[in-house]
Amino acid sequence: MQPHLATLDSRTDTPLTQESNDPEASFEVRRRMDLRDCEALMRTGSKSFFAASLVLPSRVRGPATALYAFCRLADDTIDLESHLYGGPMGALQHLQQRLQRIYDGRPSPVPADRALAAVVAKFKLPKALLDALLEGFEWDLQSHRYDTIEQLHDYGARVAGTVGSMMAVIMGARSPQAQARACELGVAMQLTNIARDVGEDARAGRLYLPRDWMREAGIDPDAWLQAPSFTAALGSVVSRLLAEADVLYERAALGISALPRDCRPAIQAARLVYAEIGREVERAGCDSVSRRASVSSQRKLGLMAVAFGAAAVSPARRRSGDDLDPAPLPAIQYLVDAAAIPTSTGDDKPHALRGVRPARFDQRVLWTIGLFERLEERQRASNSFNGAGQQQPSVFSG
Repeated sequence: MQPHLATLDSRTDTPLTQESNDPEASFEVRRRMDLRDCEALMRTGSKSFFAASLVLPSRVRGPATALYAFCRLADDTIDLESHLYGGPMGALQHLQQRLQRIYDGRPSPVPADRALAAVVAKFKLPKALLDALLEGFEWDLQSHRYDTIEQLHDYGARVAGTVGSMMAVIMGARSPQAQARACELGVAMQLTNIARDVGEDARAGRLYLPRDWMREAGIDPDAWLQAPSFTAALGSVVSRLLAEADVLYERAALGISALPRDCRPAIQAARLVYAEIGREVERAGCDSVSRRASVSSQRKLGLMAVAFGAAAVSPARRRSGDDLDPAPLPAIQYLVDAAAIPTSTGDDKPHALRGVRPARFDQRVLWTIGLFERLEERQRASNSFNGAGQQQPSVFSG
């Protein structure tokens, strides 16, 4: 690939060159070019993700694009280039080293790394969040076993709670309450994914249902995994997991008022739509072995309308008391502690949008839902790794 010689400023259509006698101007040119490279990676890697990103507020779209690009390249490093590092675990160690360089202010000469470094610097994005996400990669590569619901919470915190936390940081919501509820929403979504995909996971040799719960229901987890089938006993385990997710969805609702006003309807809708997946599983008798539940477009639109109406008529309310402000789920406490750092102004109020035309509500909602789905399901897709040199199914390349 030839290096960029010049590009155009999208605001003025005037040339931007890499060479400049002004160091600050050169840095800004490179920053914009890096972001455009990240957008190109998104456009070629996931057309639906790229199209959806275009309707995001600019203050969220750019940082989210940089996060996407880094995760996409992480995918490729593990799936296509692991032979260069002695295997998948060696590739993961390479990614950890790259992440460390980003936080040391010495990113590798890769546009995605430099773009993520800019996001880290601007938003003070804690390294613990991205470390946890990479740890989720590692757990999937190691085919972790989950005996207890607490262990499953630990997994959900890494592969999905981190997503909620990072998006809340980008939105400008860093208070402990906002962070706790954002992380718990991610974990709830992951539990819903697991309940919905029991059969699909089992046929790929994966089992995420708490094994202790299966034993309590009279099911031998290892024997069942050899010949997965639906029984009433298994349905009781799936139902129990959905009930656990519902508790977290209710807790997540308490933090929506702490988000920027323009983001509340989308997050509320994502919460309602994902919870509705659980209702679809229940309507099928909790049989997620022979079928995969989905929510119809018509039902999604109805839930979006409910979310929009609630956000329009319900102002943010101050809440107090243990029932209305519960302690964070133990599995996410370390993420909350990492994210809730003081800003330079000591102010946790989100910045208002200026000069940005609001996107259609339904488009922004679909983007929000898609972001959680892509980052969560990518972790579980990586567990099917079969060897270097062959790209595995990935939400960042589809």
